[in-house]
Amino acid sequence: MTHEAGWAHAPGALRGPAWLREPADPNALVPSLWSGTATKTDGDLTVGGVALADLAAEFNTPAYVLDEEDFRARARAFRDAFADYDVYYAGKAFLCTTVAAWVADEGLSLDVCSSGELTVALRAGFDPARIGYHGNNKSYPDLRRAVTAGVGRIVVDSFVEIERLAQLTADLGTTASVMVRVTAGVEAHTHEYIATAHEDQKFGFSITSGDVLEAVRRVVAADGLELRGLHSHIGSQIFDSSGFEVAARRVLALHARVASELGVTMPEMDLGGGFGIAYTTQDDPSEPATLAAEMSEIVAHECRALGIERPRLSIEPGRAIVGPAMCTLYTVGTVKPVALDGGAVRTYVSVDGGMSDNIRTALYDADYSCTLASRASDAPPILTRVVGKHCEAGDIVVKDEFLPADVAPGDLLAVPGTGAYCRSMASNYNHALRPPVIAVRDGVARVVVRRETEDDLLATDMGAS
Repeated sequence: MTHEAGWAHAPGALRGPAWLREPADPNALVPSLWSGTATKTDGDLTVGGVALADLAAEFNTPAYVLDEEDFRARARAFRDAFADYDVYYAGKAFLCTTVAAWVADEGLSLDVCSSGELTVALRAGFDPARIGYHGNNKSYPDLRRAVTAGVGRIVVDSFVEIERLAQLTADLGTTASVMVRVTAGVEAHTHEYIATAHEDQKFGFSITSGDVLEAVRRVVAADGLELRGLHSHIGSQIFDSSGFEVAARRVLALHARVASELGVTMPEMDLGGGFGIAYTTQDDPSEPATLAAEMSEIVAHECRALGIERPRLSIEPGRAIVGPAMCTLYTVGTVKPVALDGGAVRTYVSVDGGMSDNIRTALYDADYSCTLASRASDAPPILTRVVGKHCEAGDIVVKDEFLPADVAPGDLLAVPGTGAYCRSMASNYNHALRPPVIAVRDGVARVVVRRETEDDLLATDMGAS
């Protein structure tokens, strides 16, 4: 029986998380969750001037839909807000040759953390002098590739890497620009797997130990290494500048200490970034201009207190550029109401993708939103769980979302905010074929990463005839 205050108040009803509110209109978009060109007309979702129903008809589903105009606008927003910084786009969030070209066009630098990412960047014609190379276990071949390519800076993460890089530059008779990664001991308010500045984790040299000064000494002592500065990164999906205040104070104090004790004035410093995006209505990210003003004031204040000149700064926005610029389009396969204890019913909506194209829900317990993308509905909203097609109980795409009660097989669903780490972390689990990335702009759709085929699956299977 329906409760007078709404279905969610009826005995045995599932209510979902406290932050999720039943919408007045389950067809409506929440603009803060979508790329800038996303609109709905009579229930049909359009991105970049392309109706997603038409895109599904041409390219099939699942598919990642990348809004070029939105991507470029976000890149420019960070470039302009941090005009006196070097802004490094995070290749690990999502990288292909087309995106690398967009990053170059918009005047940003590029951060890579593997030889594969470097290969993509170089194939796109990206200026290697504007590339930074990260990673906690860079092999000798990795470092050799970076040095011979002319990468602008290598962020060293251990004494072993310093030794390898010193030997490599001596063997090649060349030099390499280096930054030393430090862990500032800051607990970022984010998932423990993406918090990277606390003491007990794999990255960098602890700022509270003597290791970081020893690392600086070894870099300075190596003839082939040019020390550019310190690198700090407190985590990912960070919504404000508060964590950077403590990190900047500690890293700038170390910067000053290196100058006074070792007589080395480092010209640069990287403050990291990892700025957050809105996956659901509970998220409230800061604008680039706000972050820039607050972070610049923090640095200026600390430099005044220490009596030092401000070094050249760089930041890494992380997912904040590509994350909101992409959505994932699925086709509904089944809708299954499941009776639970207490008389509650959970409605499972199964789509033709899942954890092979978005592992973040299973890996990080991440929250996402979604919308019916192919039609309007007059049905009331019901709380649903959107799941994938993989043989795993944890194969969940959207844990809780209100969809029209008449959602049915054949409907299209779109999940916003999938630009960062979804395609990058995609897999062939259950031998699924990884979806294509379709860039859209001004009514034109083009494939920038094609859909995998069964031939791709068999290409590395040496037993295949």
